[in-house]
Amino acid sequence: MKIRLLAVGSKMPAWVEAGVETYRKRLPRDFSLDIEEIALGQRGKNADIARAREQEAERIRSKLRGNEHVVALEVNGHAWTTEQLASQADDWRLQGQDVVLLVGGPDGLEPGLSAMAQQRWSLSPLTLPHPLVRIMLAEQLYRAWTLLVGHPYHR
Repeated sequence: MKIRLLAVGSKMPAWVEAGVETYRKRLPRDFSLDIEEIALGQRGKNADIARAREQEAERIRSKLRGNEHVVALEVNGHAWTTEQLASQADDWRLQGQDVVLLVGGPDGLEPGLSAMAQQRWSLSPLTLPHPLVRIMLAEQLYRAWTLLVGHPYHR
């Protein structure tokens, strides 16, 4: 199973790349995580935020593959425990599905894009900065994998 993270935003600082890579390199090839940056929609002093989100949604849709299970990360999504995430990942794997995780820009995902996702997941009821979301996702996916294979990382 391959997991792709489509994240709206710009290139992250080196400390974020290092944090994500710490966990990405520990994952086996059959449970891999790839991250793709999606350019922000135009924003400015008098910007139309709805239009910016539509631009981001168009860019995300152009990257979606028809055979992937789509999970939107949203503050109002379902909160999963680590065990529930591991169970979800095992279900995706058993169904032979690759997964794409969607992280919106500063104003979130465009509603239509969120509605087409098969699942909505919330990492926290707090609004989190994008750099931390990437590291948290990588770590939680690694932790879920260790739980599935009985590795002692998750105690």
